[in-house]
Amino acid sequence: MIGNIIVISAPSGAGKTTICDAIVKSDKNIVRSVSYTTRFPRSGEKNSREYFFVQETEFKQMIKEKKFVEYAKVHNNYYGTSTELVDKILNFGKNVLLEIDVQGGLKIKKQYPHACMIFVMTKSINVLKKRLILRNKDCMETINVRFNNAKKEIQYLKKYEYLVVNDNLEKAIDSVKTIIKSLKYKILKNQKYFD
Repeated sequence: MIGNIIVISAPSGAGKTTICDAIVKSDKNIVRSVSYTTRFPRSGEKNSREYFFVQETEFKQMIKEKKFVEYAKVHNNYYGTSTELVDKILNFGKNVLLEIDVQGGLKIKKQYPHACMIFVMTKSINVLKKRLILRNKDCMETINVRFNNAKKEIQYLKKYEYLVVNDNLEKAIDSVKTIIKSLKYKILKNQKYFD
C-alpha cells in the first residue's frame, strides 16, 4: 500500500514546526520530508536534519535537472522538495509529512491530487506578529518581511482542506493527529480495495 502525502503550511510563527515535530515523534509511519534551501542555518540547525543547506548555484542546477516536485522563493531564499525523496518514502508505504509554504503546498496538490492539505494559523494576525517578535529569531526587518508574507499566505486558506487554529499547542497537535488518522479511511479513485 502506498503512503499518503500530508502538507502542513502556515505563516512563520504559527507553530507548524513544533506541531510537525510532535507528529513525527508520535507516529513511526510518518516521515518528514527534508527540504532543500539556500538560506543559512539558524543556531542549532543541522544539515540534512532541518534542511539540506545548499548554495544558490547548486539549487538552480537542481531546478534545471528537474529534481524538485516543488520549489519556491520565500523570504528571499529558495526552498524545494526532492521528487526522489518523496516517491521513495511513499513507495515504502509511509506517510510523507511536508512542512512547506503555500506556494509549494499548491504545487504538491497539483502533482499529487490526493495530498491532505492542512493550514495552521494563530487566533489572529496580531497574535502572529507578537509570536514572531517574541521568538527572537530574526531582526525586525526580517520579521516585517515574514509578517507581510503571512498576510498574503492567509489569502490561500480556501485552497486547503483543513484549518487548525493553534491557540493551544496540545489541542492543535491532537487536531492534526486526528486529521491524519482519518486518512486511512479516505476513498481514493483508481485504487483497488477488494479482490
